[in-house]
Amino acid sequence: MALTPSFDAQRALTLAAQTFEIEARALSALAARQGEGFVQAVRAILQCKGRVIVMGMGKSGHVGRKIAATLASTGTPAFFVHPAEASHGDLGMVQPGDVLIAISNSGESEELAALLPALKRLTLTFIAMTGNLDSTLARHADIVLSSQVDQEACPLNLAPTASTTAQMALGDALAVALLDARGFREEDFARSHPGGSLGRKLLMHVGDLMRSGDDVPRVGPQAPFTEVLREMTGKGLGFTAIVDPAQQVLGIFTDGDLRRLIERGADLRGLVANQVMHPNPRRVRVDALAVDAADLMEQYRITSVLVVDEQARLVGALNSNDLMRAKVI
Repeated sequence: MALTPSFDAQRALTLAAQTFEIEARALSALAARQGEGFVQAVRAILQCKGRVIVMGMGKSGHVGRKIAATLASTGTPAFFVHPAEASHGDLGMVQPGDVLIAISNSGESEELAALLPALKRLTLTFIAMTGNLDSTLARHADIVLSSQVDQEACPLNLAPTASTTAQMALGDALAVALLDARGFREEDFARSHPGGSLGRKLLMHVGDLMRSGDDVPRVGPQAPFTEVLREMTGKGLGFTAIVDPAQQVLGIFTDGDLRRLIERGADLRGLVANQVMHPNPRRVRVDALAVDAADLMEQYRITSVLVVDEQARLVGALNSNDLMRAKVI
């Protein structure tokens, strides 16, 4: 789109700075407006046996969707219901015992007001998030959260700007207070974000990624050197484990060990596995986190590690390529 003749680059930057300043002031003032209502809201949600339902129209609805998503991802079951759709059947998604957070800057949203009689019959906890404490929404609510701002960032003081920023911040404050009260941890966050990098690091176990069965190179301690080489090269991992009949790990032979033997001029033909193996190799439990296996490899500067079960029997093998494919590293 071509710039209009009236475009003033410096004025655009000035308006941007003013927007940041106005919204920063709104957020600073928001803290002073919170008190017992905020505490009651957190307590009600913690005690809720159902779900948190978030509603809002227009820009408040967009904010509401984000608040519901943030709550859901931090340990509070929540979802968004559009007020207009609620009037046409979606109110069936709201059940007695739920907590409702209704968002409206004016507190006079017609779509929300139309739902008030039906919502009252559901015997749920009704939280109003509004910038007007004397509004219809505030008067009918069990708990009121003030999202009031003194000024919108819009030069006309019309477009929801500072007010929606305040709503968003207030929703974040609720989520933070709730996750802290629940003792929510990184592991809990990862469970609700299994596709993210944190989920991969905190939820994926060695057993999910390792090579197993016939894909794991292994020989007995008396295997001839030719068999050791065949197993090591055939399985494509650059090593073979040496195990006893009970699958207990005795040692490992790697392509690095092979190079060192050749450099020494050793006669390889008459050697057997237990003569060339490196005893007591690094290993990791099958139920360990994949990220712990990655740390072990990095610490000892190795590219592969043997995987054992709780009886220390060889059950798998893992290398850095497996971890990279799973995006653990």
